Amino acid sequence: MTVTLGLVAKARTLNAVHPVGRLYRSIMKEVPKVLTIYDIDIPIPEARATIRNQFRKNAAVKDSRVVEMLVERGYMELEDTLLQWKQRPHLIRFFEGYVVPDGALRKGLGSAPTIEEQFNRA
Repeated sequence: MTVTLGLVAKARTLNAVHPVGRLYRSIMKEVPKVLTIYDIDIPIPEARATIRNQFRKNAAVKDSRVVEMLVERGYMELEDTLLQWKQRPHLIRFFEGYVVPDGALRKGLGSAPTIEEQFNRA
């Protein structure tokens, strides 16, 4: 049985005047719920600022087909997040960015290691 919220289908049927604004408001409304569901310790204003920056990255897009595709993809990402099909590390990476790993992963070799590096990494 497939569980959906139908956000993408609703977005397609609505002929909204400002679909990007509607998506933005939908996401901002769900931020506190998402942070609670995934137990992420980020202040709500900081999470909203991260999302706002993602929207600003695509502010220069003018092609209506690309905008439509981005809006639909945004609704799909929101639906996946609300249905908990994403894992906590996916959202932490989105909000906090990529963090340099520690522990066993920090000993990984670079792209062109020398023989000395290969033998000394133990």
